[in-house]
Amino acid sequence: MISNRVIFFIFDSVHLLDLAGAVTVFYESGCCGKKYDLHYVSPYVNPQTSSGLGFTNVEPLNSITVNKNDIVIVAGMEIEKWNRADDHLWILWLQVAAATGATVCSICTAAFALAAAGLLDDQNCTTHWSWTTVLQERYPRIKVVENKLFIKSGRIFTSAGIATGIDMALYLVEEQHGVDFACTVAKDMVVYIRRDGMDVQNSIYLQNRQHINRYVHQVQDYITKHLHHKITIDELASMVFISPRSLTRLFKSSTGITVGQYINSLRQEKAKRLLKENYKTAWVAKECGYQSTAQLRRLVKETYN
Repeated sequence: MISNRVIFFIFDSVHLLDLAGAVTVFYESGCCGKKYDLHYVSPYVNPQTSSGLGFTNVEPLNSITVNKNDIVIVAGMEIEKWNRADDHLWILWLQVAAATGATVCSICTAAFALAAAGLLDDQNCTTHWSWTTVLQERYPRIKVVENKLFIKSGRIFTSAGIATGIDMALYLVEEQHGVDFACTVAKDMVVYIRRDGMDVQNSIYLQNRQHINRYVHQVQDYITKHLHHKITIDELASMVFISPRSLTRLFKSSTGITVGQYINSLRQEKAKRLLKENYKTAWVAKECGYQSTAQLRRLVKETYN
């Protein structure tokens, strides 16, 4: 079942962009046709941001009962001002939320809260690069990974901080509504989907996008939406006003693979997904840009062998 409720957990001294970036993703999703029910909860009556801006109209924790279809996002806070004497106000609520099977996410330093609640024990996780060492030292049972935008461990997500909360939120939207819609939301926000997955089983749509070259991102977005067409290097190059040779070189240096490899990977990924959803092979072949059903069967067979 697709959840349309996202609950943002706000500590005192919350970092504004940690919160606002993820909020904007789900808000813009509604503007693009997939509406979310957004709630803001806190163990404090009037929490403040680390930059001094205050919040009103924040719901108390006990007013929200989390269910398994909810998404709970804990925004990062200023660790030096994080009052651990107040743990009794929120730890049980967060533990119960996770126990229901809800998706529980941390942005930036909020990984410390998930770790304090025991939600990251024996799990891979991450946080802002300047806090990874401290997080590992304070919570030796967890496995802190560096140089990742975000990490998924079951239904627990941790992100590296600040703008990476946007990447994680876009991933959650993609999980529920598909990569085409996630790209639409990203375009509406004037950002690029640059997320990479931790494991090979994660969608190829999320891999090879951790670079910052806007021309290559533009090409990747176009490819994603036009897999049913014949796509040529000349066509892609003219779209970003560079030569085919320059695009070939630029794409490989930015993503680590060639344009052809990228197109083939996306086509195989989409074909496998559609076949699992029991669409007819002939339609899948056409939708994914294959010349024949025989070519589709051969490529999918090679992938599995």
